[in-house]
Amino acid sequence: MRPNFLLDTNIISDLVRHPQGVVADCLKREGEKSICTSIVVASELRFGAEKSGSRRLANQLEVILSAIQIFPLEEPADHEYARLRTYLESRGTPIGPNDMLIAAHALALDCTVVTANEQEFSRVPGLKVENWSSN
Repeated sequence: MRPNFLLDTNIISDLVRHPQGVVADCLKREGEKSICTSIVVASELRFGAEKSGSRRLANQLEVILSAIQIFPLEEPADHEYARLRTYLESRGTPIGPNDMLIAAHALALDCTVVTANEQEFSRVPGLKVENWSSN
């Protein structure tokens, strides 16, 4: 089964902080096999855990990441990135560099991005976006 949803950094962070919260309820509803994340997201999360110096946080994060399929960044995400960056820059509406990679990765995988950062990702044409932290 191919995943339908790519979880963004802030959604997985919410899950780490609130393992029985709203995001967890959405995961139960959708099923574990329907979700994935990007290596870009995993990198951001691991950086945050390392920077915090909290072993407890790092352990919680690793438990959650071990249950989520993490996709490597590979073709055709690079082509999606090139198209997306050209489009957004030509309109003067770029998004953050990691968010651009995450959006391109989701487009390449044909996944809906699940994020609390709807404003940023909503500028990406053709990208499906949901916010599970507000459900």
